Amino acid sequence: MIEYIQRTRTYYSTLGYPPYSWASHDDVPFCQPSKPLAESKLVLITTAAPHRPELGDQGPGAAYNAAAKFFRVYTTPIDPVPDLRISHVGYDRKHTTAADPASFLPVARLKEAEQGGVIGELADELIGVPTNRSQRITVEQDAVDALDHCRRLGADVALLVPT
Repeated sequence: MIEYIQRTRTYYSTLGYPPYSWASHDDVPFCQPSKPLAESKLVLITTAAPHRPELGDQGPGAAYNAAAKFFRVYTTPIDPVPDLRISHVGYDRKHTTAADPASFLPVARLKEAEQGGVIGELADELIGVPTNRSQRITVEQDAVDALDHCRRLGADVALLVPT
C-alpha cells in the first residue's frame, strides 16, 4: 500500500511548510448533464504537459523534471494525438514508468467511444490544466480559463484525466 497522504504531509513538513490543508469545496459548481452522454459533446482535460525537448528528459521513466511544468491553461488539437508528457508531476516512479501515453491521455479510447455511440461527439481540442500547488490560482485562474475553453468548444461534459 502506498500511503500517499502521509507521504505528502511528511514531504511538505520537511520543507518547512505548515500542515497541508487539503482542498475542500462544499459548493462545487458541478451539475447534472442536460442530456444523455450519447448525445453530448465531451472535452478531455489533462494535466499532462506539451513535450519540449529543450527542457531535458521528459520521456517514460524520467526523473521529476520541474523545468517541464507549465503554468497556464492551454488547448491543443487531438488529431494527431499530441505529444504530451508527465515528467513534471510527482507520480510513483517506483511502480510505473508512464511508458503508455494512453494511460494518461486516452484519446484513442474516447474516439472509439464516439464511434461506438457511447459519447455523442469528442471535442477536436483538449484542454491542459497546470498542476500548480496553489489552490487560489487553481480556483481563481485555471478553473476559470478551463471553463471558458469548455464553453468555446461547445462541450456539454468534460472528462478530467489527472496525472
